Amino acid sequence: MTTPEPKASLPDRGLYGPGSVTWRIMGEPVIWVAGFRALYMQALHPRVMRGTWQNTSFAKPGEAWGRFVRTTEFVSVRTYGSLPEVERVGRRVRKIHASLTGIDADGTRFRLDEPELLLWVHCGEIGSYVDVARRCGMGLSAADLDAFVDEQRRSAAVVGLDPEAAPGSVAALEAYYERVRPGLYACAEAKQALRRSFNPDVPAQYLPLKLMVPPLNTLAFATLPRWARRMYGLPGSPVTDLGATVALRMAHQSVTRIPRQLIYLPAARAARRRERERGRRAAA
Repeated sequence: MTTPEPKASLPDRGLYGPGSVTWRIMGEPVIWVAGFRALYMQALHPRVMRGTWQNTSFAKPGEAWGRFVRTTEFVSVRTYGSLPEVERVGRRVRKIHASLTGIDADGTRFRLDEPELLLWVHCGEIGSYVDVARRCGMGLSAADLDAFVDEQRRSAAVVGLDPEAAPGSVAALEAYYERVRPGLYACAEAKQALRRSFNPDVPAQYLPLKLMVPPLNTLAFATLPRWARRMYGLPGSPVTDLGATVALRMAHQSVTRIPRQLIYLPAARAARRRERERGRRAAA
C-alpha cells in the first residue's frame, strides 16, 4: 500500500480526518475495551493464534506486553498520523509480517501475511470497535457504523490487504463472521493466552496498570459474542450480554464530564491541535 501524497493546496489529515466517524469513535476512552476484545476474537482463528504464539515469547516477561504496546502505537498512528507517518508504520508492519511464518497443528508451514489471516485480524479488530461503540451509548446511528466500517477499508490497505476484500458495512462484517465461524475454535495456545492475559508480565514502569487489567479484561471478554465465549469453554449467557452492555454504558458515561483534551490519547490530541492550527491559519 502506498498512501497518496497530499496536494500542496490541501492539508494532510491522514487517512480519515476530523469529519470522519473513525475520529469520533477512536477518541473515546471506552474504546480501549474493544482493543482487548479484539485480541480474544482474533485468537479464535487457530492459524492466527499459533502464528502469534510461535513468534512472540509469551512466557518472557514484558515481551507480550511490549507487543500490545506496539500494536496500540500502530493503531494510534494509523488513525491520527499524517499520510507519510501512516505509510512509514504500514511499511514496517508489512515487512515484519512478510518475514514471519508459523507451523500449523498438522505441520503445515504458513506465512503470517496470508490474506485470509490478515482479513481475520482486520475484521476482529473492526468488529470489536463496532460492538463496543454501538453498546456503550455513543449515540451512533446505523449509518454511522456502516460509514466507520467502510472507512476502515483504508486501514486494511495499510497492512497489505486489498481494501475491496474487506467488509464495507456492518451487514457485510456480520456475513463474514457467519462464513468463517465453522473454522474457528479456541486452540490450546488461545486458552493459555486467555489465562495469562489476566496476570500479564509487565515492565516495572507499567506496574500500576496491572491492577486495571483484570477488570478491563473481564469486561472485554464479556462483550464477546455468545458463540465466541462458548468456544473458550465459558458460558454464553444472555445475562452476561446485558451486564456487559450496562457496564459499557457506565464506563462511557463516567468520562463524559471530563474535558475531552484531558482524556484523548496523545496522538489524538496532536491531530486535533493540528486541525486548530490550520483553522487559525485559514482565518488569518
